[in-house]
Amino acid sequence: MALTDATNGRISAGTPWTGRLTGSGESAWSSIAPIWRTGASVRLITVVTDIYFARQLVTERIQEARGKLPAGLAPSLGPIATGLGEIYMWTVEAKPGTLKADGQPYTPMDLREIQDWIIKPQLRNVPGVTEINTIGGYAKEFQVAPDPAKLVAHGLSLDDLVTALERNNANVGAGYIERRGEQYLIRAPGQVQGMADIGSIVVKQAQGVSVRIRDVAEVVLGKELRTGAATEDGREVVLGTVFMLIGENSREVSKAVDVRLQQVNKSLPAGVIAKTVYDRTVLVDKAIATVKKNLFEGAVLVVVILFAFLGNFRAALITAMVIPLAMLFTFTGMVTQQVSANLMSLGALDFGIIIDGAVVIVENCVRRLDHAQAHHGRPLTRSERFHEVFAAAQESRRPLLFGQLIIMVVYLPIFALTGVEGKMFHPMAFTVVAALLGAMILSMTFVPAAVALFLTGSVSEKENRLMGWAKRGYEPLLDKAMSRQPLVLTITGVSVALAVLMATRMGSEFIPSLDEHDIALHALRIPGTSLSQAIEMQAQLERTIKAFPEVDAVFAKLGTAEIATDPMPPSVADTFVMLKPREQWPDPKRRKDDLVKALQVAVMKVPGNNYEFTQPIQMRFNELISGVRCDVAVKVFGDDMDTLNETAEQISKVLEAVPGAEDVKVEQTTGLPMLSVKIDREKAARLGLNVGGIQDTLATALGGREAGAVFEGDRRFDILVRLPETLRSDLEALGQLPIR
Repeated sequence: MALTDATNGRISAGTPWTGRLTGSGESAWSSIAPIWRTGASVRLITVVTDIYFARQLVTERIQEARGKLPAGLAPSLGPIATGLGEIYMWTVEAKPGTLKADGQPYTPMDLREIQDWIIKPQLRNVPGVTEINTIGGYAKEFQVAPDPAKLVAHGLSLDDLVTALERNNANVGAGYIERRGEQYLIRAPGQVQGMADIGSIVVKQAQGVSVRIRDVAEVVLGKELRTGAATEDGREVVLGTVFMLIGENSREVSKAVDVRLQQVNKSLPAGVIAKTVYDRTVLVDKAIATVKKNLFEGAVLVVVILFAFLGNFRAALITAMVIPLAMLFTFTGMVTQQVSANLMSLGALDFGIIIDGAVVIVENCVRRLDHAQAHHGRPLTRSERFHEVFAAAQESRRPLLFGQLIIMVVYLPIFALTGVEGKMFHPMAFTVVAALLGAMILSMTFVPAAVALFLTGSVSEKENRLMGWAKRGYEPLLDKAMSRQPLVLTITGVSVALAVLMATRMGSEFIPSLDEHDIALHALRIPGTSLSQAIEMQAQLERTIKAFPEVDAVFAKLGTAEIATDPMPPSVADTFVMLKPREQWPDPKRRKDDLVKALQVAVMKVPGNNYEFTQPIQMRFNELISGVRCDVAVKVFGDDMDTLNETAEQISKVLEAVPGAEDVKVEQTTGLPMLSVKIDREKAARLGLNVGGIQDTLATALGGREAGAVFEGDRRFDILVRLPETLRSDLEALGQLPIR
C-alpha cells in the first residue's frame, strides 16, 4: 500500500505537503523516500507500522549515516518502550556508618558500581523489562592524568600516551603448534590487570632508558565527566529506573521487578540497600480499588432500588441477575479483544442503563401474568404462563431494541477517534457497547425464560408502600403547579436562563485529571548552571519540601541519565514528591490542591529556581502529546532567536492576563556560557601544526579519550587519558599542552 494523504489522496514527490500519512511496510518506506530525496516541505510525518520493522529500517539508515558523522559519535536506538515506560525506580544507598572491607565508607562511585554490576544485570532478566537506566554516582574508570610539563620535557604528546596504552593492553592468539602428537594453542595475554600495570607501560625509549607512563602521568581511579545526577531528601544518591517493554502490563511487570529487587537486596554488600522510591503498581492498585468500589456501590444501589420499587422479590432478583451476567459478557469481550480494564473503560458503565431493558420486560410480564390470572380466576398452568410471557416479550421487544440501539449508536463516533484520543476512549466505548449488547441479548432471552420458570403460583401487580407514599406526596404538588402555570413557567424560564449564563462562565475539561496522589515539579535554573551547583540548589529545595509532614520522600533526576531517553541540561531537575497515605496526614481532609499551593509558596523562597507543578505520569503524557511538560503551551516558530524571544515575552504578558492562568513562564533559550578556542591557522601553519591535531589534543585533555579497558572478573572499566581535575580549569596549563 502506498503512502497517501488521508484528505488529499496520493502524495506527489517534490510537492509541499503537511498532514498525516497512512501506510505500512516496505511500500510505506518506498513511498516516503522520493519526498525526502526531492526536498519536499514535509513538516510532520507519522508512519504507523510494526515497531520492530521500524527499528530495523532506522538501524539500516543509521549504519549509512554513521560514516558521515564526526569521529567519536556513535548513534544508537533507545529502548523498546513508550514514553510512559518508566514504571519502577529505586535508589542505591549505604546505611549510616556502613564501611567497606578496607574500612573506608562507601562513595558514590562504589554505589554506582554496585548498581551497574550487581543490581542491573539481575533486573534486566525480569520478563517485560526492556532496559535499566541509571543516573547518579560516578562510573568507575582508570584515569591516566598526564603532567603537561613532564610531557614537554620528554618530548611526548597525549597521542603518544593513547597509542602506548592501546598497544600494551590486548590478548593475542598466535595459532597453534604440534608437539609429540599434541596440539598446543598459542596465546599471548597482554591485558593490564590494574593501575600498577598501566603505570609500567613504556611510552618511549631515550638513550637506553625507558620512559613509562608513571613517569609522565598519574594513574588513579578517576570520575567520569557525567551529565546528570540524582538526589533524595537533600543528599546525592544513585537512581535506577526500569523501562517496560512496549505492550506489556505495567502492573505485572512492576510487581515482578519488586519481587526480584527484594531478592537482589540479599546479594548486596552488608549495609547497602536498594530502596524503592516509585512503583507504578501503587497507582494501578489504587485505580483498580476505585473501579471496584464504584462498580460495587453502583450495583448495590441499583439492586436496592429494584427491590424497593418493583414490589416483587422474585422479579427484582431476576432483574438484578442481569448485572453480573452482562458484566461476564463484557469481560469476555474485553479479554477477546485485549481491551484493558481501567478507570476509563469500566468507569463509564452505568448499571441503570444496563438493566433498563430487563426492567421493562419484567414489568410487562408481571402485568400480563396478573391480568391472565384475574381472567382465569386461578394460578396459570405452565403452558399458559409460557404463552403470556412470550406475548409480553413480543410486545416489549421493538421499543426495547430501539431504545438500547439508540444508546449504542451514540458511542459509535468514538471509534472514529485516532491517535492519543483514540487510545484513551476506544476502551470506554467498546466496554459500554459490549455491556449494552450483552444486556440486550439477556433481556430477550434469559429474562423472559427466568420469569416463565420462576414466577410461579399467584402473581399480582400491585403498588408497594414506597410508591404509594411517593404518589400521595407528588399529587398535591402537581395540582398546585397546574393551577399556577404562569408562575411555574416564569420560575422555569429564569432558572434555565441562569443556568445558561453560568455555563458560559464555567471552566471545562474534556476529561478530568487523574489524581496520582504524588506530585512532580520541574526545578528550572539559569542555563549554564554547573552540575555541582545544581546539586547544592536541589538539596536546599528538597530540604524545604521534606519539611512538610504530608511528604514521605523527595527525589530528583538532574540533567541526562546514562541512556538519554529524556535529555536535559544540568540546570533542569525532575523532582518527584512522594506523599504519605492520606490517613497519615495531620489533616486527612486537607485537599491536595491546598497542599500544592502551600508547596508553591514555600519553594518560591528558595532562590535561583523557577517551577512547574504537575504529576509524574501527567508530566510524561504532556510531553508525549505536545513536547512540553505543562497543560497549555504556545510554540513560536521562526529563524531569528532574538525576535522569537521578544514575541514569546509579549505572548506571556497576554496569557498572564487571562483569568485562571497560573505559572505562565517563557522557556529560557539564552545565557549559556561558552568558552571558544579560536585557532589561528597562519600561526599553526608556521609551527607545522594542523587544526585537527590541536582539536584532538584539547578534546583528549578536557573530555578524555578512551584507550582500552581493565577487566575485573565480569566487570569492565574504561581507561581514559585526561588532564587531572585540578588542571582542566587552568587556562595556563591548557596553553602548555604539547601538540604535534
